[in-house]
Amino acid sequence: MKKLGFGLMRLPVNSDNPEDIDIETLKKMVDRFLEQGFTYFDTSYVYHNGASENAIRQALTERHDRSSFLLASKFPTFAMVGEDQVEKIFQEQLDKCGVDYFDVYLLHNLNRYLYATEVQDAHLFDHMKKWKADGKIRHIAFSYHDDAAHLDQILTEHPEVEAVQIALNYYDWEEPFIQSKACYDVIVKHGVKVIVMEPVKGGMLATLPAEVQGQKNSLNPDATPSSYAVRFGASLDGAAVVLSGMSTPEQLEDNTSYMKDFQPLTDAERDFLKAAKAAYAKTWKYYCDDFSVLDDNAYNVPISGIIRAYNSLLLQPVPTFGAELNYYKSFRSAFAFNRAFETGDYSAQTAKINNAFDVNEAMKESVEFLTTNSFQTYMD
Repeated sequence: MKKLGFGLMRLPVNSDNPEDIDIETLKKMVDRFLEQGFTYFDTSYVYHNGASENAIRQALTERHDRSSFLLASKFPTFAMVGEDQVEKIFQEQLDKCGVDYFDVYLLHNLNRYLYATEVQDAHLFDHMKKWKADGKIRHIAFSYHDDAAHLDQILTEHPEVEAVQIALNYYDWEEPFIQSKACYDVIVKHGVKVIVMEPVKGGMLATLPAEVQGQKNSLNPDATPSSYAVRFGASLDGAAVVLSGMSTPEQLEDNTSYMKDFQPLTDAERDFLKAAKAAYAKTWKYYCDDFSVLDDNAYNVPISGIIRAYNSLLLQPVPTFGAELNYYKSFRSAFAFNRAFETGDYSAQTAKINNAFDVNEAMKESVEFLTTNSFQTYMD
């Protein structure tokens, strides 16, 4: 299988309504994708307000032989439905997609809170194992938005899992909340396949800081910034597929052009991506030379991660849709009975970074944005 997957979360649309998918353009994109030897498509119960699964039926499954493609979809774990609704939702997804089985089926957006509540209460892994035994899914997986420690717990307790989908890109490789590298290492340790999502970070990594544009051009003046971001994920051992949310035929042509005959990153290209990450950081609203000193505080929480997450959101094309919102929600759920850190006094931390910025101001602004824009109700 070629390593580029077609992510169906950012499809071409005819209007501002996300449900108004441009089916004719999507058909052309699907046909072109298959024509070039790519086969993996990734949708979800909730993408495009629920319209993505219907769209892929019209563009793909009604028009191409079932053996010519691999289709993945996801159970809406965060909907917190009762167990009596689980089978109904799964059958609805099969019907909407127009298939008898999913090649990969994932629990969507797993984290420590949902694993301890919804997954256990509705016995979702047991349902997945039954569906696999019945031939309705081929591979059991989940997508994940939380830290490496809880990921290790889930994989230890569920050896039936065959793949984990994580946000992974060179920008987030060592970021304290998203922890791309740490989560990747856990998945590989368990002998499970990695599905890479957000390789271009919602489109953010499609535009380079001016500081490193010349370095990119010296490597390959014709290569797009996105190509380096996608190839970063695809170059990792254990990475089965890298998903790209392609919204236009032009994006599809660019991605397939360098992934048809995929070449792993060279050492020089890896050095360039390290320089690119450093250049992005210099554009943060709140920047200091050493964020680690912020974590020496009375609340024993990673203040550095919270402020860095906010900085990263502000750089993204749609800050209110960034992955960091999911990760902060997961982190915050562990402090249901004591969230004093969100309104604490960080004057001492401001002094530790030599007044590079006001940490009290940065924390207030960061927490307000992260809590206001997070996606799910259990933030409260």
